[in-house]
Amino acid sequence: MRKPAIAAITFCSITALAQTPSWRPPDESTRCPSKWGAADQRGSANHMKPETVLRATRLIRQGMAVELGRVLSADIPFSGTRRFDLHTKRTVMNPQSNRRGSNEEIVTTEIGQVGTQFDGFAHQTIGDKMYNCVPVETAATRTGFDKLGVHNTGTIFTRGVLIDVAALKGVPALAAGYEITIADIEAALKRQNLKLQPGDAVILHTGHGQYWGADNARYMRASPGIGVAAAEWLAKQDPMLVGADNPSIDVSPNPDPAVSLPVHQIMLVVNGIHLLENLKLDELASRRVHEFALILQPLKIQGGTGSTVAPSAVF
Repeated sequence: MRKPAIAAITFCSITALAQTPSWRPPDESTRCPSKWGAADQRGSANHMKPETVLRATRLIRQGMAVELGRVLSADIPFSGTRRFDLHTKRTVMNPQSNRRGSNEEIVTTEIGQVGTQFDGFAHQTIGDKMYNCVPVETAATRTGFDKLGVHNTGTIFTRGVLIDVAALKGVPALAAGYEITIADIEAALKRQNLKLQPGDAVILHTGHGQYWGADNARYMRASPGIGVAAAEWLAKQDPMLVGADNPSIDVSPNPDPAVSLPVHQIMLVVNGIHLLENLKLDELASRRVHEFALILQPLKIQGGTGSTVAPSAVF
């Protein structure tokens, strides 16, 4: 009579374990206030100092610039209901003798979250709290966020480090759903003879960007990326931002179905570290450029959650 009971208990225990998420957000007393101060709105952008810029300029030796941003159009991959529509606005020919004509456009889009995009701190929450435990309800208005808007970020000019995990594995692209480990990152850095420094822009090359524009459904359906362990390890390195050539930096789908995009919370909400998604890294990787000056500036969208950006690697 006891065997079925033991079996039932064992089954229940296994079920409970399967339903226990691999990561739980730290409570407010642990993550707040930010190390940058209770009133801080810039997070990792506080690393921007004259010495940060000067350190990056010393990496410019060839005078080469590689664009890392994607071209915006209606044909790019989108998440959910996001869209990009451009309508040419033709103006009349001006009547003066020099016959000056001009053209404009109307763009309908979620400008903060399409294409190569920079995630600000109003973009993600843990429950109803954003970075530095700012409540959404006290910051959100019909015209943007009164706190943590992307306009606070400013220019980013810092050392960029390309961690080429695809090259480490000897493949054009990591498999969809592959979770990049701490060991992968450390091995790639050792292979490239580089070490991370506080204030770096850490850029992960997975090779997944090859599907952008070639197979948009495949690009968005699942992708390689980092999980909780690698994200927490990277956060301890104190970077200015973490970017990748995939849709969300996170591995997708997450191996633990009980959690949703935990890397977003670890970086943006817990640690105040910006994310840079949908990067174009093929040229940089093919040139084997692993260290460079990264230059970008989010659009000055008052109270915005993020910004489409066009970053460049200069070396």
